[in-house]
Amino acid sequence: MAQINKDMLIGELIRVDERIAPVLMSVGMHCLGCPSSQGESLEEACMVHGLNVNELVDNINAILA
Repeated sequence: MAQINKDMLIGELIRVDERIAPVLMSVGMHCLGCPSSQGESLEEACMVHGLNVNELVDNINAILA
């Protein structure tokens, strides 16, 4: 069972499990294909988008469980 954390890069996350990308897009992170987003941590992306990183991590980990 895969688990993610807030320090993982967006590029890593979308390679961990195919179900993560749609979750990120559903909360407004439509820039997953941007080269710069690939090197951004989930925490950094959440700050840019005004999202609570801990809630998002919990939601994604619940899906992966």
